[in-house]
Amino acid sequence: MAKIDLGRKVRSANDEIAARLRARFEKAGTFVFNLVSAPGSGKTALLEATASRLGEGLRLAAIVGDVQTKADARRINAAGIDAAQIETLGSCHLGAGMVEEALEKIPPEGVDVLAIENVGNLVCPVSFDLGEDAMVALVSLPEGPDKPSKYPAAFARASAFVVSKIDLAPHLDCDEERLIGDARAINPDLTVLRLSSKTGEGMDAWVNWLSRGAESKRRG
Repeated sequence: MAKIDLGRKVRSANDEIAARLRARFEKAGTFVFNLVSAPGSGKTALLEATASRLGEGLRLAAIVGDVQTKADARRINAAGIDAAQIETLGSCHLGAGMVEEALEKIPPEGVDVLAIENVGNLVCPVSFDLGEDAMVALVSLPEGPDKPSKYPAAFARASAFVVSKIDLAPHLDCDEERLIGDARAINPDLTVLRLSSKTGEGMDAWVNWLSRGAESKRRG
């Protein structure tokens, strides 16, 4: 009996939708990043802190994925960002079809930077193209230095690596040099951004990275 690779079929269908999304984002001139991390690393806090710093010339919107509840979308809306919540109801990642549905609430036309906050997970989201321009892997210092070695695929695919909660460094025994070194060993081209959403340290470099992405997308 012939075997059917269901995973491959699912990803193939996802990739077709992702290609459609990529073409739409390209036409709209919208820079799209897929933000992935473990739960509690600070994805939502980063988007909240970004809202007040991106500047009036760039419009930020967000699609937020969670297994359940609309809490994160409410937080992001309160920060002044248009946000659409996706409740996956058990799925450990966002799929391109979910993002396409969310665009009915948050159309990319007129949006300069679209953040896709994926479900908290450094495994499943990496396998699914969402039509994004860049994947951003985020790790907070309290998680320790071993995330790149445990989840290398996330760092291999990412364009940027955000080290968050650096304000806690004096209170932690985290080998940050190892954390960043292991990530760069997997992907030498990674842009590494150290920041604290709470104190604002490093946020200017993050906002500049987003601004450059948006400018490059507008130029085509």
